[in-house]
Amino acid sequence: MIYSFKGHIPVIHESSFVHPLAAVTGNVIIGKNCYVGPGAAIRGDWGEIILEDGVNVQENCTVHMFPGKSIVLKEGAHVGHGAIIHGANLGRNCLIGMNSVIMDDAEIGEECIVGAMAFVKAETVFLKRQLIVGNPAKAIKEVSEEMIAWKTAGTKLYQQLPSDCHESLQEVEPLRKLPKHRPVQEDFYKTLQEMKTNNKE
Repeated sequence: MIYSFKGHIPVIHESSFVHPLAAVTGNVIIGKNCYVGPGAAIRGDWGEIILEDGVNVQENCTVHMFPGKSIVLKEGAHVGHGAIIHGANLGRNCLIGMNSVIMDDAEIGEECIVGAMAFVKAETVFLKRQLIVGNPAKAIKEVSEEMIAWKTAGTKLYQQLPSDCHESLQEVEPLRKLPKHRPVQEDFYKTLQEMKTNNKE
């Protein structure tokens, strides 16, 4: 669902994937290898929204702003399910946790991790590599090398997902019973805690 608005037509690189149940409107520029999930709304009706290369905006997220603003989600920014980005800028390779809210003119620094359900007040600025949690959100410590390596690995999965969707995603009728040889999905990513446990062994 790609819509023009007052002469602005979204620009989406062919390597990116926008799910048909997402809505991208107006003055939006989406770079290479980006993923936009079903139910996401990216509304460039009142200002410009730029998703740099490798950004993912997952299911049921909203990206919008007040009139006259422009925002950038920098390379590798990772926006978890149900998050709201309203007039905020996201730094390179940051992670925005599920159902968090980032308000107007806030700045999330490079490689920051925002916890699930955090509320970042308008005009709040967080510098590079902060772990940000709570309501109102506060930085509680620096993001470790281990944490950012885990985040980066997860984002790489989303950077591969557009290609996988272009190759294999298709609308189908459901099966009415389980087939005898149902495909088994690969276990190729660990939680942060599982990764820590494996590294200790």
